[in-house]
Amino acid sequence: MRADLSRERARSPNRSAASPWAPGRTKLRAFIESERFERAMTALIVVNAATLGIETSPEWMSRHGALLHAIDRAALSVFVAELLARLFVFRTRFFHDPWRVFDFVVVGIALLPAAGAFSVLRALRILRVLRLVSLVPSMRGVVGALLKALPGMASIIGLLALVLYVSAVLATKLFGPLAPHFFGTLGLSLFTLFQIMTVEGWPDIAREVMVKAPQAWVFFVAYLLIATFMVLNLFIAVVVNAMQAQVSADLKDEGEAHARAILDEVRALRGEIEQLRRSRPA
Repeated sequence: MRADLSRERARSPNRSAASPWAPGRTKLRAFIESERFERAMTALIVVNAATLGIETSPEWMSRHGALLHAIDRAALSVFVAELLARLFVFRTRFFHDPWRVFDFVVVGIALLPAAGAFSVLRALRILRVLRLVSLVPSMRGVVGALLKALPGMASIIGLLALVLYVSAVLATKLFGPLAPHFFGTLGLSLFTLFQIMTVEGWPDIAREVMVKAPQAWVFFVAYLLIATFMVLNLFIAVVVNAMQAQVSADLKDEGEAHARAILDEVRALRGEIEQLRRSRPA
């Protein structure tokens, strides 16, 4: 995050200098980008997550409900103040960073009225915990890798949907009369095969069908091998490949930054040596 902010600062130095609020923005920016501030915000999010979890206990709410609500309101106030500070510092560039937009939406949901038809929004306060993703660099890297894996996963999802649909049509025609509560309709077959794909309770379903059709094991074994052990493993392969690509890109960026820092130091040393040579009396 600091690297991105440094690049933003480098792109628009003149605008910041021209503004009468520039000194205040500079100081506030240094404060909200400091490591201490980020650690404090992380600790506050964790505490707020704990209080929201405790609020689900009727016993704790009857004893300490007022205190828990006070902590929740105090945490929300700090989050709002932080967002306002970032809006003041970055202005329109605040919305150029998707992580800042994510924080804005999560905190904004908590500010919506939670009464009447909007009472369900009160449960969405727990989404504030997801702000940890935007604060912790390693979490941001994982989410970024997953997003980059989505195009590759789309093809696998299409293949899985095709396998599921073809198998559901076959199962409805083959086993519908034998087990109508599992395969009586196409919808029931899709749901049953999706459950089998998760390897949850599939032996009981297979044995019930095999009582009337002993050869049905061929269908279930073939479906499991294709849907579970092949297609689902492709998901894992795509995600792992995206994670490796993300790690490689991060290492490359770190290596380039380290190399640039070394070159800058070498240039500075050469300049100092040249100055010493010039200042030395003949």
